[in-house]
Amino acid sequence: MASSPGPGRSLLFMPGTNQRAMVKARGLDADGIILDMEDSVAPGQKGAARELIAAALAEGGFGEREVVVRVNGLDSAWIEDDLQALLANPPDAVLIPKIYGPEDLNRLGQAMDDLGFPKDVSVWAMMETPAAILDAREIAATGGRLACLVMGTNDLARDLKARLLPGRASMFASLSLCLLAARAAGTGILDGVYGDLSDAAGFLSECRQGRELGFDGKTLIHPDQIAVANEIFGPSAEEVSEAREIIAAFEAAEAEGKAVTTLRGKMIEELHAASARRTLDMASRLQRP
Repeated sequence: MASSPGPGRSLLFMPGTNQRAMVKARGLDADGIILDMEDSVAPGQKGAARELIAAALAEGGFGEREVVVRVNGLDSAWIEDDLQALLANPPDAVLIPKIYGPEDLNRLGQAMDDLGFPKDVSVWAMMETPAAILDAREIAATGGRLACLVMGTNDLARDLKARLLPGRASMFASLSLCLLAARAAGTGILDGVYGDLSDAAGFLSECRQGRELGFDGKTLIHPDQIAVANEIFGPSAEEVSEAREIIAAFEAAEAEGKAVTTLRGKMIEELHAASARRTLDMASRLQRP
C-alpha cells in the first residue's frame, strides 16, 4: 500500500461492484483510491462489492497510491461483515460514513482493535451530518486511529435542506468549522466531491476554492477530474522555487542571529519558513524537480 504520509491531492471514489474500474485504478495518476461499499452500492450488491474489494486488496498492485475502503455505517446491517472482509489484506485506511460524534469513532476503533486490525490501519471520517459538523472539534481530537476528515457535502446539503450553488455559500460555515477542527488537531482533511461532470469550469473553481481555504486535497468521482485536482492541490514549480528562496533567506538571517528578514520587500519569519518546508516536503513526495 501507500508509503507517503497525508491524504493526498486526489482521492477517487470507485464503486466496489466495478471490477474493471478497480483494475484501471492501478494505472491512474490519483494519489489515492477509495473503494466504496456504501452509497454507490445497492443493498442487494453489498456482498458482491465486499468480495470484489477483498480480492482487489489481495491482488494489490496499487503502488504508492493510498488505498481506502469506505465501509457501511456503524448502525447498518453490513458493518461487521465489511470489517471482517478487510482483515486478511487491510487497506491503508477505513473510511466510516454517517458519523454523528466522537463516540462513533471510538466504537469503530474498538471494533477494529477487537478484530485485530494492524495499528497502522487508520480511520478516515465522513463529515456529512449536521451533528458531526457541530462536534467537529471533538471528532478531530478523538485521536487513536483517526487520520483524516472527509467532507460529505452532498449528504450534508440534503440534511441542511440547502442548495449546492457556485461559490458554496451554503457550505461555507461547515467547511470552515471542519478545517479549523482538523488543523487544531493536526488531522488531514479532504474537500467533498463535485458532481457535475459536464461543468469543467465549475470543478476548477471549486478546487481553487478548496485549496485557498486550506484543504489537503479533493475527493473525486471520475478519472477525468484527477489532473485538475493534482495541479491545484499540488505545489507548482513557481511555489517550489519560492519556497527554496524563503528557506535560504531565513536560514541566512538565522546565521546572523536574526529572527526576521525580507525577500523582495516581503517580511520573512519562522512561520513563512515552516510553510515553505511543507511545500518542499510535498514536492519531494511528488518527486518534483
